[in-house]
Formats: sequence, C-alpha cells, structure tokens
Amino acid sequence: MLSYFAKLYSKTKEEFYQDVAKNLKEEKRMFIVTANPETFNHGIEDSDFNDLLLNENTTLIPDGIGIVKSAQMLKYPVKERITGVDLASKLLELGSSHHLKIALLGAQEEVLNSLIKVINNNYPNLKIIKYENGYTKDKDKFFTALKSLEPDICLVALGIPAQEKLIYKHLNKFKKGIFVGVGGSFDVLSGTKKRAPKLFQKLNIEWLYRLIKEPKRIKRFYQNNIKFIFKVRKLKKERKAHENSSK
Repeated sequence: MLSYFAKLYSKTKEEFYQDVAKNLKEEKRMFIVTANPETFNHGIEDSDFNDLLLNENTTLIPDGIGIVKSAQMLKYPVKERITGVDLASKLLELGSSHHLKIALLGAQEEVLNSLIKVINNNYPNLKIIKYENGYTKDKDKFFTALKSLEPDICLVALGIPAQEKLIYKHLNKFKKGIFVGVGGSFDVLSGTKKRAPKLFQKLNIEWLYRLIKEPKRIKRFYQNNIKFIFKVRKLKKERKAHENSSK
C-alpha cells in the first residue's frame, strides 16, 4: 500500500488544475484516478487493479480525507483533497472556455440527460461528442467508436473499479485527452443529488453527510474506511519499527 501513497499527487488543488489545463492545451493524454480508501483496498485485493494504479501513465489524486490524513500519518507530503466532483466541474469549465470536446459514459439515463442539459445551459462552448448511460451492455463499443472522435475530455461514472478498468483497457487507443473515473459525480453535477453543504465540505466531513442522507452506506463505509484506518496504523507501526531497527 505504501507504493500507492508514494504515487499520490502531493501539491495543491490549484496546482493540479494548472497541470490539467496545461495538458489540455498541449493535447497530451492523462488518466486520472480519484483515490479514496476503497480505491486502495481494491488495489490490494486485485492484482490487475494494482498494476493500473502503479502504472506510469496513471495519475493518483487524493479524493477522500481519509487518504489525505493517512498519507500525512505515514509522512507523505499530501496537502489537500482533490475531489472527483470538483475535478469534473473544473473540466467542464476548462472545456467550455477553450471550446473543447467531451464524452460522457455512466449513470442512469435520466441523470445523464439532466447533466447534458446542465452542460448545454452552463457550458455552451463545450461540445458533447458522445454519451451513453451506465447500463449500456457493450461499454467497450463506446470506446471503440470514441477513438475517431478524439475527445479532449472523457468522464466515466461507473463506480470503482469498473470505470478505471474500462478506461485503462482502452487508454492506449488515444493520443490525447483527459480521462477520469468520476463515480457519482454525474448525480451531483446534474442536480439529481445535492452535494454536502459548504460547512461539511470545509470541515472535510462530506462522508458524514452522505451517511446521514443514505444510512445504507454504513456497511460499505465500515468495510472500506474503518478497516483501512487499521491497515494504515499497522503500516505506521511497522515503518516505525523498521526505522528504529535501522538506527
């Protein structure tokens, strides 16, 4: 797991956005994984996903506060959260301001249609070149058809790890473009679901708001977050013991 923490983007959110804007301008390809405890847990349990996370073409950003705090606990200089929904919103903004092309895959049909309306109304210069809901059976076909359209931005909302694996499988077909798995961001960006109030965001407790609104998430939260904390504490003890034995 330490290799994941070592790979995390450690600068500020604004610096990351500048990197993304630069890659868009220079028409470079970028595959971004928004990492939370669930992401790292999947990497530990799935060798293919582990390879994806550690690949040199993968950029890992700290989405969850649990990742940021754990990184700092292990003495990795990660500064702040860069959430998937904030990144997706920023990409829509950049895409519109530079008259770029975007592709969308994921979510329910009604959510996707609502998001398209939001983009057309609020980001009028962003051209939607292809879109499919998350229930389409042949998702590989989506990417095969997308190749010739050369998107500048591709947002995939299928949940971890399906969205990342799908992007990774087809990434080498593209010479340019920012590719990101954005989880439930389509729900928020479309207005279908409300994001946590600003106070929750500022205090880094959006997770608590989601648990209050959706109690069914508690089991998943325990599996992915509470167990993750114990793993990190164990790593910290092992690292400290190793450092002491090396003195």
